[in-house]
Amino acid sequence: MKVVVIDYQLGNINSIVNMLKKMGVEATISNTEHDILTADKLILPGVGAFDHGMQNLHNAGLIDILTEAVLHKQIPILGICLGMQLLLEESEEGHCKGLGWIKGQCVRFNSPNKAIKVPHMGWNQVISAQSNYSLADETRFYFVHSYHAVCTEPQHVLATAHHGYAFPAIIGKAHILGSQFHPEKSHLFGMHFLQKFIESTSC
Repeated sequence: MKVVVIDYQLGNINSIVNMLKKMGVEATISNTEHDILTADKLILPGVGAFDHGMQNLHNAGLIDILTEAVLHKQIPILGICLGMQLLLEESEEGHCKGLGWIKGQCVRFNSPNKAIKVPHMGWNQVISAQSNYSLADETRFYFVHSYHAVCTEPQHVLATAHHGYAFPAIIGKAHILGSQFHPEKSHLFGMHFLQKFIESTSC
């Protein structure tokens, strides 16, 4: 099993690799065409602003490579936090177009009169939104974000969390998966989530 964590100068890459290592999974950190196109699984991490993420992917020459890997070769990919947001078409946070592999956009948490804290930070329960996507009871993950996904097609929302209102915590279709939370910071729940991605052939 060749797992490649994509290096585009954003994200908790070493934390992800260390978590995978604890699980007995060796991962390669790379941004080379060969490694990405020969991977069995891809992980797109990310921390920071939407436009910065897309610009870094462009600057590293990764857009066409990732498109070939994910859309043409059908290599499963997991986007984490900002990496998940980049799977969508656009974000209120910036002006760049996203990868557009899942229809939708990212919006800032709607907090009228500062009724909820932004960013949403800390542990939160995640609940399945689709009958074909199972999570254990009381599953909790660690979040740090000010923007969240709004998917055009409801079936692409696999699980939700609640912060003032329900928002997508896990999105996906076919072999493309995204988590708004950080599995690498989520202890045993994060390990189980990553293991499920490593072992599965689809969402």
